[in-house]
Amino acid sequence: MDLEKLQKIDDKVSNPMPAEVRIGPGAWLKKNLFYSWFSSILTIVLLTAAVLLLTNILGWTFFTARWEVISANFKLFMVGQYPLEQLWRVWVSLLLISLFIGITYGARRGISNIMFFSIAAVYIVAIALPFISGSSRFWLAGAILSLGAGFGIGSFVPILKKYAGFAWILCFVLVLFFIQGFGILPEVRTNTWGGLMLTMMLAVIAIVFSFPIGVLFALGRTSKLPIIRLISVVYIEIIRGVPLITILFMAQIMVPLFLPGGVTVDNVVRAMVGLVIFNSAYIAENVRGGLQAVPNSQIEASHALGLSTLKTTTFIVLPQALRVTIPSMVGQSISILKDTTLVATVGLLDVLGIGRTVISNPEFLGTQKEVFVFVALLFWVICFTMSVTSRKLERSLSVGHH
Repeated sequence: MDLEKLQKIDDKVSNPMPAEVRIGPGAWLKKNLFYSWFSSILTIVLLTAAVLLLTNILGWTFFTARWEVISANFKLFMVGQYPLEQLWRVWVSLLLISLFIGITYGARRGISNIMFFSIAAVYIVAIALPFISGSSRFWLAGAILSLGAGFGIGSFVPILKKYAGFAWILCFVLVLFFIQGFGILPEVRTNTWGGLMLTMMLAVIAIVFSFPIGVLFALGRTSKLPIIRLISVVYIEIIRGVPLITILFMAQIMVPLFLPGGVTVDNVVRAMVGLVIFNSAYIAENVRGGLQAVPNSQIEASHALGLSTLKTTTFIVLPQALRVTIPSMVGQSISILKDTTLVATVGLLDVLGIGRTVISNPEFLGTQKEVFVFVALLFWVICFTMSVTSRKLERSLSVGHH
């Protein structure tokens, strides 16, 4: 036995670990909540307030609230004024999204399990809601089956592990095709889009399309070419210095002025353009922060190995920069999702706009609390899922851990 092992044994003998002391519930309460007269009074006051608050909330939720305002307008909250006879297209789009979520989870596992199980839980809860119609329950059951079928396909088709990301591009195109029609199916004009469907479409478009634009402007701002750097700085600073609502109004009023005569762009596309322009400026600053976190020694080492500037940026700098910016990028994505509610100011009826319209109906006067609680719950479920996914992604990439 060598000296190092003898030293370890000697340390354990001379410094034994203290035995774990277990205390009972009464001792724990006295130690943590009632260890002095002031803490005792504070504990009693706070517990009393919490019990009263919880009692009032539960009493209002189960006995006083008029939840019929949600059941009577559930379709409006979900899809706005989308034609009832064409509603099957929205359901088919939901089936496609569920299928691709299942494929992603089956092929890659990892962080996609949060989305998979969250969506499955939402479907199950929705089926159990008393005001869901029989046909809607049928489609929701089909969505659950689509999740399972996608999981099976992703698990047993190995090539999908490599191309699951590209499959989402196909899913995005198919969903747009079914919802809008594009001349093949009967056209459903965007002025009938609304509710949660419009909110999610605006958020997804803003997040997906603003990301590459933001990365390009971040690289442009750190470029050594004066013209490119100046253009990037001017764009980022002007957009970040203007409120989103102003950009939305400009997109609605100014965009038509730059179009040739006879060419029109509908309101939804204008709002999407405004959201992409706004979000890309903030994404650019987040990515620029990540670029500054990459040590110069790595860039110098890549050049010493003979890598070009393009390869250095693509394979060395950007992967590290984007990894560092995951928390801020997800925070910005959650922010732009909530900011989509501002489109109601330019005439679009997102889920919050639908809620404001519903409470103005004389039949549902006095139901503001019920409507806003329902809308807040929808946003919380989506944002919480994104936040949990972000934390798991950070852990899987060891962001912030050493």
